[in-house]
Amino acid sequence: MKLETSDNDSRWNVLQVKLQEHQACRVFAAFQEIGIEPILIKGFAAARYYPENIGRASVDIDLCFDPKDLEKAKDFISSNPISGVSIDFHEGFRHLDSLSWELLLGRSEVLNIEGQDIRVLCREDHLRVLAVHWLTDGGENKNRLWDIYYAVSTRDKDFDWDKCLGVVNENRRKWVIYTIGLAHLFLGLDISGLPIEADAKNVPLWMKKEIEKQWELDIPIIPLNTVLSDREKFRQQLRKRIPPNPIYSTISMEGSLDARTRVFYQIGNFLMRLAPTWRQIIAGYFRRKR
Repeated sequence: MKLETSDNDSRWNVLQVKLQEHQACRVFAAFQEIGIEPILIKGFAAARYYPENIGRASVDIDLCFDPKDLEKAKDFISSNPISGVSIDFHEGFRHLDSLSWELLLGRSEVLNIEGQDIRVLCREDHLRVLAVHWLTDGGENKNRLWDIYYAVSTRDKDFDWDKCLGVVNENRRKWVIYTIGLAHLFLGLDISGLPIEADAKNVPLWMKKEIEKQWELDIPIIPLNTVLSDREKFRQQLRKRIPPNPIYSTISMEGSLDARTRVFYQIGNFLMRLAPTWRQIIAGYFRRKR
């Protein structure tokens, strides 16, 4: 199974990228006025790797904040909303990376867009974050695999693979390498000559089969509390969750994609999410009753 294009009604998406660029400038200007310096991930930060004639659609702006600044940032936007902009607030990098906020900030880069400074991760760190985010979605979002394709195919000549992969543990290292391998397998990413070529061509068979199954189903996972009034969709979403997606379960439990079985990761993930899921369902139920 190969994918032919990324998000592509290209002219529309190119306009969307320009809009994201403009929105990012407005958001960063607002936060910098109150002394907060977030780091932009995904969205426009990933779209800049794409060719000019290919856009990358995005519905919000993902910003990572120093944990000590997060509540101040949320309160500021709550009191001073930026029209037409939806912000996804992240406390540090949470599960997306294991490096400290201070280290990632020190390695980050500043882009100057329309005279406005926008802070992004260095390309080595951003590739890791993009890969982990894609896996956290269980590999279900086939179009977002293009983020990995372009992040690798347009990398600079001085891209430092050790800086990218040598700073995390072996499990996380393989997460990134196998995601690159999937971009090679499904999108035709050229990985010849890369120091990770051999490992990237050795993606576990179970991962390939799981991804093909999810893409064939083409049923995105959505919050259960949004489908309480539709029994069929509710049952459909339950079936999506039981048993839990083995890719997502492995990542959420900081597991190894090379493990002989995913069952223990799936059990751990199920137990970890059980209470939050029920709270979400109960809250949604009582909102409907009002």
